[in-house]
Amino acid sequence: MSGHGQIVTVHLRIEGKVQGVWYRAWTEKAAAALGLDGWVRNRQDGTVEAVLKGPAAVVEQMVTACHDGPTDARVTAVIATPAPHEDVPAGFHRRATL
Repeated sequence: MSGHGQIVTVHLRIEGKVQGVWYRAWTEKAAAALGLDGWVRNRQDGTVEAVLKGPAAVVEQMVTACHDGPTDARVTAVIATPAPHEDVPAGFHRRATL
């Protein structure tokens, strides 16, 4: 698979009914299972924000999964933008609401 080894970092803004539906826990579990680095947190505006870092194909797989999210989520948009690799912690973590 071409580009599988290239490491990429993306910033996600997930909109819709994504708070109070276990979206952060689902993201943390799914990203960790895929071996991605990064973090996820709720934002006060009702969105969920995440940073994913890993092989391009795996990050793409996780971004696709974020369009569905956990069972009770109703995702209306996933906005993905490239992000710098710096300051992305090893492993996947949940951060406090911003």
